[in-house]
Amino acid sequence: MSSAPSTRGPVVSLVGHSVELVDHTLLSADLFGRMISAERKRSDRSGKGFVLMLVDGGMLLADEKIALDVARALLSCVRDTDVAGWHAHHQAIGVIFTEIVTDSAEETLHLLRNRIQKALLESLTPHQIAQLGVSFHYYPEDSGSPENGQKNMSVMYPDVKHKQERRKIWYSLKRAIDIAGSLIALTMAAPLFLLTAVAIKLTSPGPVFFRQVRIGRYGAPFTFLKFRSMHVNCDSTIHKQYMRQLIAGRAERMHSGDTKEGVYKLTNDPRITRIGSLIRRTSMDELPQFINVLKGDMSMVGPRPALPYEVEAYDQWHRNRILEVKPGITGLWQVSGRSRVKFDDMVRLDLRYARACSLWLDIKILTLTPLAVVLGEGAY
Repeated sequence: MSSAPSTRGPVVSLVGHSVELVDHTLLSADLFGRMISAERKRSDRSGKGFVLMLVDGGMLLADEKIALDVARALLSCVRDTDVAGWHAHHQAIGVIFTEIVTDSAEETLHLLRNRIQKALLESLTPHQIAQLGVSFHYYPEDSGSPENGQKNMSVMYPDVKHKQERRKIWYSLKRAIDIAGSLIALTMAAPLFLLTAVAIKLTSPGPVFFRQVRIGRYGAPFTFLKFRSMHVNCDSTIHKQYMRQLIAGRAERMHSGDTKEGVYKLTNDPRITRIGSLIRRTSMDELPQFINVLKGDMSMVGPRPALPYEVEAYDQWHRNRILEVKPGITGLWQVSGRSRVKFDDMVRLDLRYARACSLWLDIKILTLTPLAVVLGEGAY
């Protein structure tokens, strides 16, 4: 950390659920949530991480004297640049340790944990400490990772959680449309399902469906379904290398027969079968994704579902594309140039959709999708 915290105990007075101090302020829950969001966005721009520490006391912190003692202990460990406040409806107190510059997040967390534990031991009884839950969250390392999922949302992304709570009716309506739309699509496309399955079986050995782990909303993994368009047991190295170059902005456009400009996608992939090339160009390989929509892993409209090794190569701001909304079969990227669009521009389209998603926008995208499929723009 860049500077040592003051060892001088702060002067604290607890008034209701606010804390007034001579040189520090314990913010309200709403304001502290906004500070977490602001610090996360600052970290995305600067590349400097931060640590969010939460001391969860539940009803224990309803006791004014104990809350005062906990606040005094925590605030004795903070620097002038750190931020402290109430979290989770005054059942927890949090501290944002800003601009952590270190090569080891584990080392930083170890130092902070020891410092906080020592301060609490000086202010509380062992019985009181046993009732407290102390957790540390390092950003960006632990945000967006599959194992954290929904739990990390309420901690590092209070703005997103608040937005979703305000739009519960919209998300319920979107889910109803997904269920109805996927059922209709699966029923109407049944003949195409059968024809495609037969064609795959007759032209190459192996299963009809291709199953793959993809990353969904909140970074949660799910099993993604497509009609198999590649030979069985293919090496993914060629695709992995190209995606890393694409995400880093170093990929070159690949030659495309229908445009002189080329596309940002492997167009002469040796892994693809003869029938696979056809079903990719016509987007028929995407039909099984309606099963993912029916299961709730995906939506009719949303960002393209990411591969785990893609997410590993993301810049921090890229990760926001898999945060607020479920991945979709179609989206702004698919109807706005598809593989002719650079990766950063694709992410910006996904973020624009997450900010402006509405029933009207979904209908507009769904209406434009058949034309994009017929034209086959960027489909390989």
